[in-house]
Amino acid sequence: MQLLEVNSPATTRAFLDLPTALYQEHPNWIRPLDKDIEAVFDPARNPNFRNGTATRWVLQDSKGEYIGRVAAFVNHKTKSASEYVTGGMGFFECVNDQAAANLLFDACKDWLAAQGMEAMDGPINFGERDRWWGLLVHGFTEPNYGMFYHPPYYQQLFEGYGFQVYFKQYTYHMQTRVQLSDKIWQRSKALDETPGFSFGHPSRNNLEKLAQDFLDVYNQAWAGHSGINEMTYEKALKMMKSMKPVMVEQLINFAYFEGKAVGFFIMLPELNQIFKHLHGKFDLLAKLKFLYHKWRYSKRDDKKVFGVIFGVVPEFQSRGVDSYLIAHAQGPVNAYGAREIEMNWVGDFNPKMMMVTRGLGATIYKTHVTYRKIFDPTKPFTRYPIIR
Repeated sequence: MQLLEVNSPATTRAFLDLPTALYQEHPNWIRPLDKDIEAVFDPARNPNFRNGTATRWVLQDSKGEYIGRVAAFVNHKTKSASEYVTGGMGFFECVNDQAAANLLFDACKDWLAAQGMEAMDGPINFGERDRWWGLLVHGFTEPNYGMFYHPPYYQQLFEGYGFQVYFKQYTYHMQTRVQLSDKIWQRSKALDETPGFSFGHPSRNNLEKLAQDFLDVYNQAWAGHSGINEMTYEKALKMMKSMKPVMVEQLINFAYFEGKAVGFFIMLPELNQIFKHLHGKFDLLAKLKFLYHKWRYSKRDDKKVFGVIFGVVPEFQSRGVDSYLIAHAQGPVNAYGAREIEMNWVGDFNPKMMMVTRGLGATIYKTHVTYRKIFDPTKPFTRYPIIR
């Protein structure tokens, strides 16, 4: 077997195309857009290169056939966030062969150790946690946009190498056309009758207000937890601009108190239901296909939506704002034609958010795992700390 660094058009194409052969017997696999994968490794498009570096490899067998790929990266801003100086590995794909997998894992380990790392987490992204994060170990259904599908044998390849479970990631699922619990309706009704509370869908034509409303909630509800940094207004506005082409106003739900945003439940159409027809491409022909399938999908009444983020300002978390958001969102979601919601993953280190999600009537649908490999086997392993 021969390991090749991805540093040419040929090896880049091999890196992108390799999964197609591996997943021929997996009808639920959806090929990610090539442009999205390449953006991770492009310093001009990935701001994490300002504080780090990345590399990647493909693996050939004795016949010159490509049988594996992997990437490794160091983010100097986050490498010291735990007890070990830690790098990352990800974008792993491999045939069912432990020796081949070990070659790929060793390449990451050796490269990271040479840069002073003591451990590696994986499979993760050289970027934010909302994309390409974790190994799928349960719930082998179609992946949501920005997440990988993995065959079941990958779990043994990781654990056979000595990776240990650092934390689990749960994707929750809800049917939209179900009777919500009496508790949800009662809590929502109580806020309807409380002066100052209101519910609304900020306009996609006023992204500045939408970004500010989002920021008001996000930095109180999420920043400082789970390794998430405080967000700037500029970044929030950029996020809203990136979402605008696929944004549906009735899926953007905010709770307000005296005009100030105190909670949100932001959903988007699940884009992989459209992108699965493009087979990774986004050239001119693919863009025309995208518009066609987007139009066809808009006519359906069995759509799937993706819960991007749910959050409530701490001061209001015990006042039923979570129920208020769900109760008021149900009608618009059903009117849009959605039948199911899959939510962005919740870590098992966040029991409060897991409890909130279960309280909304959602159940665990998929499980991903973020693993950790400590390079010195004599050093102790501890799991990701629980958020209290």
